[in-house]
Amino acid sequence: MSAVEPFPSDWRTGLVLVPHPDDPEYGIAAAVAKWTAAGRSVSYALASRGERGIDGMAPERAGPLREIEQRRSAAIVGVDDVDFWDFPDSEIRDTAALRAKIVEKITALAPDVVITIYSGPQWGPGQPNQRDHIEFSNAVAAAYDSLTEPPRWLFENGPELTHGETVDGYLEHAVAALAAHEEYLSVLDPDTPVVEQARKQVEMATPPHPDFGGAPTVGFILKRPTSL
Repeated sequence: MSAVEPFPSDWRTGLVLVPHPDDPEYGIAAAVAKWTAAGRSVSYALASRGERGIDGMAPERAGPLREIEQRRSAAIVGVDDVDFWDFPDSEIRDTAALRAKIVEKITALAPDVVITIYSGPQWGPGQPNQRDHIEFSNAVAAAYDSLTEPPRWLFENGPELTHGETVDGYLEHAVAALAAHEEYLSVLDPDTPVVEQARKQVEMATPPHPDFGGAPTVGFILKRPTSL
């Protein structure tokens, strides 16, 4: 097995593209907190407001609520640029319209690095990936490939990592960021306190990695390098 490389350090601006609110927090929030603390600029763009993500709550109420929670969450890890696109939650597909929106966003920001969600069929045995995630990530790759001058790198956050970002000292930032999705988590698991849910998820997203001395690590998969 090849050694996992450190996440690139020679970049200043990053764009995180995801389909739903809370997607950054379930995966990379600790890394984002580390990056912004070091002076890097990170922006978020979300295809939907996650309006169908809270059981028993009407989409017209859930969407604005989840947007508020996402903006609050992003601020905790140093992100104040959060863009929502209004594609339909649970029906996000790799369409020409979605690819065009992704191209528009990348072109407007001209980031050094783009990070998106995992495109594989499953996170692990018995852990299937969501169709929204797969379709969205495929749209990101297609949009990236269509650019004449794409960003230097495209990464996915997922298993079978090629690169890792150690996040010692930033786990509590990630816990607080995920816990900011309070209404969503309280309905998802009403019997477990929100902070406990958040801490469990962050621990799952930042396991110790032997290639980094056992430090908690956020994993990334390099999909498209344009320069090394």
